[in-house]
Amino acid sequence: MNILFFSHSFNPNIGGIETVSSMLVNNFKERIGVSIIVVTRTLKQENVPFSFEVVRDPSTKKLASLLKWCDVVFENNPCLGMSWLNFIIRKPKVVALHTWIGEPNKKNNLQQKFKKKMLSDYNAVIACSTKIRDYTFKKALVIENAYDTTLFKKISGKKAKDFIFLGRLVSDKGADMGIELLKELRKFHGKNYSLTIIGDGSEMERLKELTIYYKLSNQVRFLGFLTGEAISKELNNHRFLLVPSRWEEPFGLVALEGMACGCIPIVSDGGGLPDAAGTAGIVFERNSISSLVQTTIQLLENQEQQTKLLELAADHLNVHTEKKVSQRYFDLILNASKS
Repeated sequence: MNILFFSHSFNPNIGGIETVSSMLVNNFKERIGVSIIVVTRTLKQENVPFSFEVVRDPSTKKLASLLKWCDVVFENNPCLGMSWLNFIIRKPKVVALHTWIGEPNKKNNLQQKFKKKMLSDYNAVIACSTKIRDYTFKKALVIENAYDTTLFKKISGKKAKDFIFLGRLVSDKGADMGIELLKELRKFHGKNYSLTIIGDGSEMERLKELTIYYKLSNQVRFLGFLTGEAISKELNNHRFLLVPSRWEEPFGLVALEGMACGCIPIVSDGGGLPDAAGTAGIVFERNSISSLVQTTIQLLENQEQQTKLLELAADHLNVHTEKKVSQRYFDLILNASKS
């Protein structure tokens, strides 16, 4: 089976869709009788060796030849700007939705309405969370994202620190709510808890100023941008992962990564974050400091609940392995190729 794999952004770019694309391609190519070619708009920036062909920003002529070569087309997030020719050539096609088309609770423009309408033309549509499915395309099959099991795993040793935040330092991600939480816990819970903030962005200086203003400099660490094993090591040193996004996240892979490293996720109730946390995390009302504080205090005071959540993590993580998630994708692509 020849798979033409569209990913608007790909290596060497870094991000959620790029991570999922790499995971799926690397799993698909290991199957006997499968050939795969990746098509992307991302231009080559360095010499990265691949065991599969990557075609970057192809011409219409090249795209036509690739479509004739393939048995089935897969789009990791809609790539109509690249895959449009297939609406003429008509090879079987599957698409995965990893983000909103338009925004929840906002009126769609003509382009967004067109994209949603075109989803009905695919042989199968995958959504990364129930919220993405319900908002974007109700006939989609929900397959939640996988995490990197080789990188994010428990390391033996005592967890010396309390809360950790990992993400872009922009207002939508809510890192400031973690600082507010520490201030409130000191006031109402009588303890000085620690917070580690990993990431960079336009809010960095404001967050540092807020830390100084609340006299929390000895409790909050800013580690900047980290990758790979450095992130896993920090997660393993913390008890709780804060994901206080104000934006409705399509899924929230970081919740799985933290959970795999032995953290209990504390997530806002927007978008797909409750799906990502599952039964092994706790959920608070999005953009509500009072809800975050109350929910966290209840967790801190309930050791039995903490133990139960940590026990439930294994079953939740088990269905989010690269192997199992990739197999579900592959089964749909295989079925589409036979149609």
